[in-house]
Amino acid sequence: MTCFPAPRFVPLLAMTLSAGCYLGAPLSRTPLRADSTMLAGDVRYLASDALEGRGTGTAGNDSARAFIARRFATVGLTPIVLSTGCARDCRPHFSQPFVARSAAAHAGRIAELPTGNVVAMIPGRDPALRGQVVVLGAHLDHLGRSTFGALDPGQPNEIRNGADDNASGVAAIIELARLLKANPPRRSVAIVAFSGEELGLLGSAWFVEHAPFALDSIQAMLNFDMVGRLRDDKLMVYGTATATEMAEIVASANTAPAFNLVAIGDGTGPSDHASFYLKNMPVLHFFTDLHDDYHRSTDDAEKINAGGMARVVEYAERIVRTLGDRPARLTFVRAPVQASAMGASSRSGVQVYLGSVPDMGAVDVKGMRLSGVRPGSPADLGGLTAGDVILSIGGVAVVDLNSYSDALYRHKPGDEVEIVALRGTERVAVKITLGKRGG
Repeated sequence: MTCFPAPRFVPLLAMTLSAGCYLGAPLSRTPLRADSTMLAGDVRYLASDALEGRGTGTAGNDSARAFIARRFATVGLTPIVLSTGCARDCRPHFSQPFVARSAAAHAGRIAELPTGNVVAMIPGRDPALRGQVVVLGAHLDHLGRSTFGALDPGQPNEIRNGADDNASGVAAIIELARLLKANPPRRSVAIVAFSGEELGLLGSAWFVEHAPFALDSIQAMLNFDMVGRLRDDKLMVYGTATATEMAEIVASANTAPAFNLVAIGDGTGPSDHASFYLKNMPVLHFFTDLHDDYHRSTDDAEKINAGGMARVVEYAERIVRTLGDRPARLTFVRAPVQASAMGASSRSGVQVYLGSVPDMGAVDVKGMRLSGVRPGSPADLGGLTAGDVILSIGGVAVVDLNSYSDALYRHKPGDEVEIVALRGTERVAVKITLGKRGG
């Protein structure tokens, strides 16, 4: 559509009531299986050189969003976004446009990048519960040709296709939508592909401020970010402590062949689920761990484990059905961390920048272990290196990712801070001048 100066949205109740013929349709009696061929095909297209890495505000990002909308339509999902100001043809559609404001990597100037989320709905089958929603989300953007945030900045002209990060997550939510559409749970399910995640969770931050349904109708948000490299059956699930009932739901769904499940209570973190958690919603984040191709031009489709992705999708489907069918709402739990600082940073165009790459698998480490540092970043120039375990920043103790974020975002760009880290068995202290994202 060409006329959407300011979006408005279809009320959920009106949308579901209008879908009466759908709610009466026969349901699939035989459970479907996740299709690894479909998953691999979606990843191949989204991570193809033709889309040039799907950088926010680029033609490749636009093409990715159009492809996702077509896939949503093919699956039979319901569009729920309306546009204001249209004189004609103002039917609901899948696009939720917004302008991403980001500190571009040119003298700190704020760039305005037209982009958008892609949003769809599966109406719930139970009239008493279909006004409540389980949200499935994944970010569709990646780095494109930009070296900002890349771990191979010495390759300035390379396309960073982001097959695992995060074509894999988008393919997963499309396949989940196909399985759930065949036999909807009692509650409704929203499927959202977010843009602008790599620039600071911009799409999910926009979504929670402009949601097409009431935020208090959300049962939980499930985020899929980097689910394409399953190895040794290891699957990490963040957010298991964000609702009283969540740990048991996650564990019970891990049926044979079971994952080597790493359950982590944290509901914040550097992905889109944090935008929902900071609005007091239970969340889960599915993640098959970091690898050497992360944020590099080598994160390509041929390295994806499509069979592993299918297993993740089927596991997540069991969790979605439990969340969608259980009679009661979840009991949200706010972890005792200072999350406001991280929330503010994810919505701000100008952010304090260290250049560290957290080791997301280091769940048993007291501190924040680094899997790497970005070349030329303040962390690199200050002497931090892969394997260091950060113990404090500016005198504030760091025991995990939450406290690391809290300690870091107390500061502003240009501040000199002392960072204490454990390097092997040696305790080291370095002085680092913090930078500015995009500066």
